[in-house]
Amino acid sequence: MIVIYHDVGGCHSSATAANIHIGKLPADKNPTKSELLSMPTFDNISKNEKGKLLFIGTDEFGAQVYTLSRKYHPELVIPSITDMYKLTSGSLDGLFLSDTSPSVNNLMRVGGFSSRRLGLVKLGRPIVTQGTLNAYPQIIKIVNKTKEYIRKSITIPL
Repeated sequence: MIVIYHDVGGCHSSATAANIHIGKLPADKNPTKSELLSMPTFDNISKNEKGKLLFIGTDEFGAQVYTLSRKYHPELVIPSITDMYKLTSGSLDGLFLSDTSPSVNNLMRVGGFSSRRLGLVKLGRPIVTQGTLNAYPQIIKIVNKTKEYIRKSITIPL
């Protein structure tokens, strides 16, 4: 099984969701700022990592959890991923794509743009961190929906 959390930049909402998913961040309360900032990919992926699947860890179902910065073209990137997965596995069973963009708020947009695009990390990182903490309950909901979908799709052999 493969789980891919994706969004525009790949290093805020998707990184947070993936780390909640594998248990590195709490699923029942907000983390501290230092917990968020300790994630290797939070506000910290390079330009050459954009468009690539970044492995975050393995979950309790044995699924490999990844993040993806797909920029502003999910209509191009996501079908390519699903087509390649289907070609190599014969079906889409075991592929779980989760868009974390709906959780992104204006603080995350401004802070992420300042930090990642403009390179103003000292200005942008505190803003995007606070925005992520504000969005954390919505990110938890996305992770919970993803995990519920995985649970429902797992078939237990008789």
